[in-house]
Amino acid sequence: MSGRTELPAEDSVDVRTGPEVAPALLSVLPLLGEWHGEGQAAGPQGDHRFGQWVRFGHDGRDFLSYESRTWRLTDDGGIVGPDTREAGFWRPRGEDDVELLLASPEGLIELYVGRARTTTSWELSSDVLARTPDGPDIARAVRLYGIVEGALLYAIDRAGADQELRPTMSARLERIR
Repeated sequence: MSGRTELPAEDSVDVRTGPEVAPALLSVLPLLGEWHGEGQAAGPQGDHRFGQWVRFGHDGRDFLSYESRTWRLTDDGGIVGPDTREAGFWRPRGEDDVELLLASPEGLIELYVGRARTTTSWELSSDVLARTPDGPDIARAVRLYGIVEGALLYAIDRAGADQELRPTMSARLERIR
């Protein structure tokens, strides 16, 4: 016998088989699961299509874990290579308030605050943005998420030093689990 304790499995994405869902998660519960789809991005390297996989999980506490991976696509849908990644937590606060904490390997930490606009849409604005010396020059950002006809749609607008918001990413993702 090795004497090692088996660690519990990762966060659940299924409310039927996972731990009991904390009541505080009701305002973000529709996000729970795995999503996959395509989107469009704009940035210093030019506009491009991307594929995306997103996972919202929970472990019974009052937050959702969040992980997103994207990969660049050619115009005809071929995979070019990895693109943006981010990970973090959705933290409901009160009946409709929500916080989103994110980190990305590009050297950016983002803290958003916002509200559930309906039971299936959320609007978040940056409260704190921190970056490494070579991280992206972002002064503020806004994220909109919504579930429309079963699909997760989102749009991210970001502003540089001029404070003018510009579309950065948007996608349509279908639930895969």
